[in-house]
Amino acid sequence: MPKTKKIVKSKSSTTSRKRVVTKKPVKKIRRLSTKRTSSRNTDLYNKKIIIVLLIAIVVFALLGYLIYNKQKNTSIDDFKATPYNVVRPLVKPNVSPKVLISPSTIKSFYNLPSNNRGTGTIVIIDAFDDPTAEADLATFSNQYGLSACTTANGCFQKYKMSANIPVNNNWAIEDSLDIQWAHAIAPGAKILLVEAKSDNGIDLINALNYVKTLPNIRSVSLSWGGNEFSTESSYGNSLINNYGATYFVASGDSGHGTSWPAVSVNVIGVGGTTLNLNLNGTFKSETAWSGSSGGVSKYIKEPNRQIVAKINYTNGYRATPDVSYNADPNSGYAVYDSTPYNGYRGWFQVGGTSAGAPQWAAINTLSNGTITNNKIYTDALVTNQAYFRDITVGNNGSCGILCNTSAGFDYVTGWGSPKTTTF
Repeated sequence: MPKTKKIVKSKSSTTSRKRVVTKKPVKKIRRLSTKRTSSRNTDLYNKKIIIVLLIAIVVFALLGYLIYNKQKNTSIDDFKATPYNVVRPLVKPNVSPKVLISPSTIKSFYNLPSNNRGTGTIVIIDAFDDPTAEADLATFSNQYGLSACTTANGCFQKYKMSANIPVNNNWAIEDSLDIQWAHAIAPGAKILLVEAKSDNGIDLINALNYVKTLPNIRSVSLSWGGNEFSTESSYGNSLINNYGATYFVASGDSGHGTSWPAVSVNVIGVGGTTLNLNLNGTFKSETAWSGSSGGVSKYIKEPNRQIVAKINYTNGYRATPDVSYNADPNSGYAVYDSTPYNGYRGWFQVGGTSAGAPQWAAINTLSNGTITNNKIYTDALVTNQAYFRDITVGNNGSCGILCNTSAGFDYVTGWGSPKTTTF
């Protein structure tokens, strides 16, 4: 029995030792295996991150390349115009517009002679058809005691670029704004409304080319625009009338930025201001309108008149706008439109740089056609204060110098607003 006990003890201790011996290597192997697995997982994770980053870089580079080439190769086929107006129906449809600025008031604010009725023809180019344009002009003229401007008396004419042109409400109210306020400033001038088939680039170019050949016109007003495109400079000749008419183009209503055709060297770009009035309705001051667009063209080279004027920050490209005019809808204009706009008919309060283009075009008829692209800069350089109200307060964004007004030329209001017709 004692021997048996010893044998049992010996086996037990041997087994115990064997277990201890066999356990130690197992533990070491497990630790090494865990470390190796962890290291492999980390390496694999890092490789995946690197692959994902590389893929992201390639994707972003490809997108950038595609976007760049799309911008680089844009053409007139990519162009689509927008009327530059800001429309507000009056409190109730057909309410009297007496609370808004009248033609005689705006003329007094800009020192335009009330006894000068203007001569020649103002061409308004817009898109789509406005079936009530002439009737709405008659209602407007009656409201303000202006002379009638009708097809019958030879004052008004509408030319459609196609026999079948659809009606567009946004463009119809633009027509009303343009022809009514061109007539308000120069009631003695004739008005020709040219309707492009659509707001697409080619249709608008066709309308421009039609007007290009017209004799006996003094001013052309374009109250629309769109994104610049890389081949826009090739259409500069479409913005030159064979007989010397001056083109006035709205700069846009979206704050800092450029648009075509306002950037063309062959036009006068018109920016926007705000008229600030005293409580009795008299003139107090004029400041920049925050919606007025302006800046440096992406594609159009700087014209000689701007090089001579030493316009800052152009980097050799066209600066806009050239001049300005009241455009703030808060100090906006009464416009009558019986083609429904967002369910409303009647009187509207309208602003936007599209209000300035036709009124500058009308001022040119008061000035016997002396306002030209180059003359604007000559007059400004000789004695700016005699011809322009220099706008030095306000901005159209937060981009620094290019978004702020300043003495002389700036990228919000150009040389300023008119103070005379004797350009």
